[in-house]
Formats: sequence, C-alpha cells, structure tokens
Amino acid sequence: MLSVMLQAKCLFCTGELLLCEANTVYKYIQEDGSNRGTYGKLICTNFKIAFLDEDSSSDDNEPQFKNKIVGENDITLQCVDQIYGVYDEKKKLLTGQMRKYPEKLIIYCKDLRVFHFCLRYTKEEEVKRIVSGIVHHSQTPKLLKRLFLFSYASAAPNNTDGRNQTVMFDTLEDWRDELERTKGNVKYKAVVTNEGYRVSEKLPLYFVVPICVSEESILKFQGRGIPIWCWSCHNGAALLKMSAFPKEQDDSTSQMQKAFLDGIYKTISKPPYELLKMDDLSSSLPSLQDIQIAYTRFKQLFLIDNNADFWATDVKWFSLLESTNWLEIIRRFLKKAIEVAECLERQHTNVLLIEESATDLCCVISSLVQVMMDSYSRTKSGFQSLIQKEWVTGGHGFLDRCNHLHKNDKEEAPVFLLLLNCVWQLVQQYPPAFEFTETYLTVLSDSLYVPIFSTFFFNSQHQKDTNTTGESLKTQSGPFKFLTVWDWSVQFEPKAQALLSNPLYAEKPKPDKSQRKTTRFKHQRQLSLPLTQTKSSPKRGFFREETDHLIKNILGKRIGKFINSSDEPHNSFREFYDSWHSKPVDYHGLLLPCIDGPEIKVWAQRYLRWIPEAQLHGGGTIATAAKILDLMEEVQSLQVKMDEEHSQAISRDVQAVPMLRNCARLSSLFPFALLQRQSVKPALPTSTWKDLEDEDDLVKRDDEFVDLSGDMS
Repeated sequence: MLSVMLQAKCLFCTGELLLCEANTVYKYIQEDGSNRGTYGKLICTNFKIAFLDEDSSSDDNEPQFKNKIVGENDITLQCVDQIYGVYDEKKKLLTGQMRKYPEKLIIYCKDLRVFHFCLRYTKEEEVKRIVSGIVHHSQTPKLLKRLFLFSYASAAPNNTDGRNQTVMFDTLEDWRDELERTKGNVKYKAVVTNEGYRVSEKLPLYFVVPICVSEESILKFQGRGIPIWCWSCHNGAALLKMSAFPKEQDDSTSQMQKAFLDGIYKTISKPPYELLKMDDLSSSLPSLQDIQIAYTRFKQLFLIDNNADFWATDVKWFSLLESTNWLEIIRRFLKKAIEVAECLERQHTNVLLIEESATDLCCVISSLVQVMMDSYSRTKSGFQSLIQKEWVTGGHGFLDRCNHLHKNDKEEAPVFLLLLNCVWQLVQQYPPAFEFTETYLTVLSDSLYVPIFSTFFFNSQHQKDTNTTGESLKTQSGPFKFLTVWDWSVQFEPKAQALLSNPLYAEKPKPDKSQRKTTRFKHQRQLSLPLTQTKSSPKRGFFREETDHLIKNILGKRIGKFINSSDEPHNSFREFYDSWHSKPVDYHGLLLPCIDGPEIKVWAQRYLRWIPEAQLHGGGTIATAAKILDLMEEVQSLQVKMDEEHSQAISRDVQAVPMLRNCARLSSLFPFALLQRQSVKPALPTSTWKDLEDEDDLVKRDDEFVDLSGDMS
C-alpha cells in the first residue's frame, strides 16, 4: 500500500478534490480473457476517475510519450462515455439510482479505452460510495461552473511559456492581419459592431464582412442574413458563410426580412461580387443527427472487451464498417470541400455557405477548404489559428456538441472530430505537406475531454467572456485565467512534443525577390488547371439575377436543386479532380484528397491504439518515423562534432531530437504504448468461424485458420 500512498501524493492537479474512493479493487487486463490483472485503489475526484496500482511499474516499461495531466489509468469525467455494471455475468447500463450494486464495473471512454474493475473483494460500503460517486459525477447533468475547468483556473497559476504562435482572433488586429495575409482587405473589412455583444451573443466580438455592408444592416437583424468572410483565395475569390433566418415566421416579419435582404444585396451589386455560388449545407450534406448515429455505430467496432470479441468480428469486419456509414460521411464532406475549392480556384467564383446557425457544417467545410488551398493552414501554428478562427471564435457549440454537461443528448454530435478525421485523410495521403503528424491530431482529439483548457468547453465567445469575469470559486477577486490547449508544454515534455512535429515536412522555400511580383498570387497547381470557359456576367450584382429566389431560401425554405445547379457541365467536378491528380503534387499549393473507394481509410492510430490484437510489431508508420528521428539525431550529433573542431567549443544548449532506441521493439500502437504482448489468435475457432467448418475446400479452410502468432525468431 506504500506505493499507492506515494502515487496519491503526486496524483492531484491544482484545485482537484477527492470525492470518493474504494480499496482492494481488482483491475482486469482484458486482453486474453484470462482474468489477469492487479489490485489497487479506485478513486473519483472532481476532475477524473483514477486507478492507483499497488504494483508500481518500473521506469523501463513507462511510455516515452506520457501525458503530464492524464495518466494511462486516469479517465477525466468528460471522457466517460457509458458505464455498465455486471450482475451475474449480465451487463446493465448504469445511469442513476441503484437498488443493487454490481460485482464488476465497466467504463467505456470517449477516447475508446475500456476499463474493467472487479468489486467482489471490496467492502460493501466502499462499493456503494465509489459506484454511486462515479455514476453521479460523470453521467448526471451539471452546471457550467461545476466543471473542473473553473476549479483549476481559480487555483492554478498562469505559467504558460509565452512561445505560443497561435493567432487567437480575439482582437480587431488579429482579423486585420488575416485580411492582409490573404489579400482580402481590398474587398472586406473587420467590424467592431458587435462590441459589447450588442448585435448578437452568438457572433464573436469582431468579424469580417464585405466592405460595403453598413453597421445599420448588421444591427437590423442581429447579424442574420449577412455574408461573413472566412478566407480569400490568391485570385481574389472569397469563401463566405451566412446564418439563415428562422423557418417559421409570420407574414409581416417575413416581408421585413425580405426587404432587408433585398437592400443588402443591392448594396453589394458591384463588379468584384459578380459571381457567387450559394450552397445550403443543411440540404447538401448529412444532418447532425445522421453524423451522430453513424459515429455511434462506428465507435462500437473499437470498444472491445477482450480479444475473443475482437476475433469474433474479424471475418465480418468490412461489412460492419460499411454499415456504419461513417467513412461515407467523411467522403461526402471531402467531396463537398473539393467542389468549393473548384469554384474558388478554377472558376474564380465566390462561395457562400449557408446553414441555420453557420456554426457546425460551415465550420467543417470552411476549415477543409483552407487546409486544402492554403499551405499556412498546414503548419502547426496555422492549423491552430484556423481552429481558433473558424471554430472557437466562430461560435461552434463545443459544450453542447461534446455534451460536457450531460444536459441534452439530442444536441450531441462529433462535428469537430469529423473535421479531424477528414484532415487525417489528407495527412496520411500527403505527409510532406503537413508540419504536424497524425499523433498531433490524435492528442488534439483527446484534448476535447480535458477540462483544464477553455478551448473546447464553451459554446461561444460570449459564453466564455461572461463566465470569465467576476470572482473565482475561492472568492478571489479578478477574472479566471483559463489555459489554452495550444500550449502543449502543459501536457507533454519536450521529448514527447517532438512526436507532434513531422520530420518529413517539406518547408516552403523562400521566394526569389526577382520573381516575387509574378508568382506571389499563383499556386503552381493552379497554373496547370484549365480555366472555365464561361464568360463573366456583366454586372448582374452579388447574386446575379437570382436574388429573389435566394431571399426566399434564406428565409428558411429548402434550397434544393437550385443551390446545386451550375452553369458548368455535369462532369466539371470530375474534370477538375482528374486533371489535378494527373499532375505532380505541389505540397505548398492546392491539395485535393483521393476520395474514390478504398482511398478513404480508418484513422487506425486513434481507433485501434488500445487494441493489442490490432498492432503491427515493428511496423506501421511509426517504424519510418522512428528511423527518421534516429537519423536526425545522428546528423545533429555530427554537426556538433564539426562545430567543435572548428570553434573548439562545446555547445551544451543543443536540443537533440529524442532518439527512439530499439525500433524493432516498437509497434503500430506507438507512441501510446511501447512493447506489447504478442496477440494470440484463438487456437480453436470462435463461434463465428464454426459456421465455416462444414466447408469441403481444405485450401480455404487452411487459409482461414492460419496462425500467425507463433514464435517469429
């Protein structure tokens, strides 16, 4: 018990309080069905559920990639997905009051870990306290200020290292700088109309609109019906978004809104806005409910209780995967982003994305388009700035979509996780184009459930600002000082942070000053694409002659076929897509993902990292990355020796890339696990395979039961 006491001393974060605990809890290692495990203490705090192992692990087996906040046996309360109790070998979902307490506790996590705890040897009173406490604090609705985020912010010092280069987009200067970076300041302007949130609590304090839109127009209908700027392409075409008016309106209100929209569009009927394509994402993409249903089915494939369950689904894996529809949803969003990119890049046409609130599907598409078209968004600081711009200050409802407060399951939808899945497709197809790695995306998805950072725990900038001011929980005067997730030093040591950066990243070469004037606005890829043959329409206004129809659609009616209609031929998308893929890749120009058939893959590192049966020993992408890191360290070492010979001075400040010794010991589960046991395929066929035993084809039967888990030495 001494080791447990020592662990407890260094267990708690600042502001963390112990709520309940239970001794003599047995944690199963559910990897082979042998019921092997270890005894320890199970505790629940206002931050997490944690298991303190009595057998302290040696440093040799400790992962090199270790989170300083959440350990391998820790589950933050926001990361708990579902809790089951086992009664007489039958599982029952635990949600509220219990008359009888279970013999075993199974906790399914949102990061797809599965924990099994046996309570048979624990005192009855302790079982009641720990089970009731865990269920209550992780599953029942709570108030916003009861989140650990506020306990931590009121007690922890704000000791960030100050080296974060992420643009937060919480000042007017940030928006003006972004306009200047994208050359959008000629046609668009940053406005202060919403200072004090006098226009809308859903809009950020500062945002960008077409330069001819007046302050009165923005105020009139609380920002609805106003084209809001997202990004400008090198050729001047812009990506915009708009929130629609409510669908149910009386006639007088509808007429007022129609007149308002008509006035707005007449105001901006100027030559720079001649061509614009409108896309109602709520009618052209899956709904939030469809996304949630698909992901719920998808994640069940990876919440594996033991290796028997894994092998039981092995022979029908692809059919189960297809039936979830998750990969098809990813493909549809990528295809939509390519369509938008075609309009901006090839047709030189502005694109207006329309959604009820413009804070969900708009965020996904606008972010994907910028990642595909703007190489700055493929750097680490650029991608983080993009998320701040489109998601955090853009008003995505992280609190509701992640259901952090467990108040309304109907509002939950993995929209941000969908974006990360789509970006991962690009990262694994074009590794040299990205400064960050898939490990970066994985830990970013994990950070959704760490209530120490404010980044993913508010629905809007207004909600954050409202809850930041005032007094803390300890009656200390002054505002809360929330941390941002972009300071990775809070979670990881420098050696671990090195695994978030891509050693294969092809940095953008510095432009030649003599050629800068002719190349600064052109991507190499764009020069090889055919331009549209359609002539520009002569000053027909911002929305061409279709303004009246658009007004009806913005007022809440379905856009339907009108939105998807185009003057371009039906095969325009395919022509653009095939033409791009037939040329060499410019890693700093336009990037289009491969979206045909098997090109859309499962994000294996995130979804399979806790399943030993799915690992590849000495294989996977980590084998390549480990070798590259070794070579980089060797090069650095040689450089130091050369410098010593020339200067006769020893530099002690060189920060070498961490060397990953014994790469053969690593598996595809790295860096989230080091050497794992060899997964043993069952010698006897499972019930699923027994159906195949009647086959007379011995060759087929031999193939079916090949055992690859024997000694490979």
